Amino acid sequence: MSRTVDFAPHVLREYALLADGERGALIGPRGDISWMCAPRWDDDAVFASLIGGRSMFAITPTRRHVWGGYYEEGALIWRSRWTTSDGIIECRDALAFPGDSHRAVILRRLLAVRGDADTRMVLAPGAGFGEHGLADLHRDDHGRWHGRAGKLWLRLSGAGTASADEHAGPLPALGGALHVAEGGHLDIVLELSDTPIQARAPDPVELWRHTEQHWRTAVPDFTTATAQGDIRHSYAVLRGLTSSGGGMVAAATMSLPERAEEGRNYDYRYVWIRDQCYAGQAASIEEAHPLLDSAVNFVGQRLLDDGAALKPAYTVTGDPVPGEHSLHLPGYPGGTDIVGNHANTQFQLDAFGEALLLFAAAARHDRLDSRAYRAATVAADSITTRWREPDAGIWELDDRRWTHSRLTCVAGLRRMADHAPSQSAGSWRSLADTIAASTADCVHPSGRWQRAPDDPDVDASLLLPAIRGAVPVADPRSVATIRAVERDLGRDGYVYRFRHGERPLGEAEGAFTLCGFLLALSHHQGGDAVAAGRYFERNRAATGPPGLYCEEYDVVQRQLRGNIPQAFVHALLIETAQRLSRPPGAGQTPQHR
Repeated sequence: MSRTVDFAPHVLREYALLADGERGALIGPRGDISWMCAPRWDDDAVFASLIGGRSMFAITPTRRHVWGGYYEEGALIWRSRWTTSDGIIECRDALAFPGDSHRAVILRRLLAVRGDADTRMVLAPGAGFGEHGLADLHRDDHGRWHGRAGKLWLRLSGAGTASADEHAGPLPALGGALHVAEGGHLDIVLELSDTPIQARAPDPVELWRHTEQHWRTAVPDFTTATAQGDIRHSYAVLRGLTSSGGGMVAAATMSLPERAEEGRNYDYRYVWIRDQCYAGQAASIEEAHPLLDSAVNFVGQRLLDDGAALKPAYTVTGDPVPGEHSLHLPGYPGGTDIVGNHANTQFQLDAFGEALLLFAAAARHDRLDSRAYRAATVAADSITTRWREPDAGIWELDDRRWTHSRLTCVAGLRRMADHAPSQSAGSWRSLADTIAASTADCVHPSGRWQRAPDDPDVDASLLLPAIRGAVPVADPRSVATIRAVERDLGRDGYVYRFRHGERPLGEAEGAFTLCGFLLALSHHQGGDAVAAGRYFERNRAATGPPGLYCEEYDVVQRQLRGNIPQAFVHALLIETAQRLSRPPGAGQTPQHR
């Protein structure tokens, strides 16, 4: 049996995502599931070889092979495809969808496409980030394996020929050879639960049928938009990241470095209010797709619960995000392991503005009920009391009076006023005018927006005020900002957030794919279809074979950097592709007037 140490981490562009709404798994090119938390997103990992743990679940060919793979259309069903010297093997992988918050079900179907399929399986779970290995392991009369890993119960079906080996590596493992004759297939089902597994063993055929059916109904067609396949795939990613309670995690992973050896490793397995608002707005461009309702419900409840004390991020259950601490694992190469996020102590003013933009998007489709309207009122009242305070801003830096934060509130107040009774509408527009006037000290001598009154630098986030309607598209400050971002932060079709002192672009961090899509939106809004298309196509190509985006893209090495998949990048791809399907500079929604 192979030791789990054989499965070293891959570059991020080679990982595919399996997700069911309640948790996600990363699977590498050797059929190695190297990351999954269970039972839910922010629980401890049970497979953690991605960040230096020794726990994983792999099915990989035994013969020399090359790797390929693809997602089935409109679903997070991944097919690894291996071409060997004498055949073709596929492994069809998914998490049973939609997921149960207490029970994860991994579906793996090994197919002998041409020639016999000879593979090896290694199952070495390590609950608690590897602290607890397999225990109480036994095989029943039907060849199914049962056992425990820490607080998790497990059952493995379809691998009756496997054997247990407590000396297979750092953790006890199940494994052995799997053989499938040409034209046949073998179904492997792994269940992990935080309660004892007492139900009848699932029928894999029925599980696959159920999963396929629900993915078919979960992802809209987007037939009128450009890049239809990419939009549908990004929507599937966002749906896979969205729990039954409506919360959408920012990414499936933690600790993946944004830059090697620089300490920028974060835990993104939580729901960022801003990110969820981006996703909800993207889902509302043409029709009111379900992700809009999920965002409204989750963000609305957080506002009703916390009011002006709204946190930037929550767990998917609406609970506080834990503070940062280390697990003392090796980490992904170039990084360290970090659990929790320091954003839990921050104030981010723009979250209130983004919430209002989200609610306005719902109102345009007549999907803003009385409860959500109360949440919108709470957001507006919170801006009234807090807009003068310094905040951490969109990039979560030191507290300042960030231009982007204030102008996002201006945009939200103005757009939501279009859907409010006259008394509220008048007061919200008046507040928006007051905040907008206060940004007079945020205009650079060259005529563009600058980051803050005491920070003259240009920032790609300052493209958003015009995109969201805080200022007119033709406002000289907006036009000058587009030019400055393109000149000072753009390189070869990619866009960086801001300059880190005197360091050259690309040395301090990677390009931000989000910012590339923002520049595409800005050019389209201004009527330049050619520039918009160029930036859109350049940035939608900043991915790997599975079509997943990270927060950053290393332009020189053409590598993904940071946690994966980054939800807000997929959200902006959806929005940008739909906007670019319209004539440039025309057909803007009320949000973009």
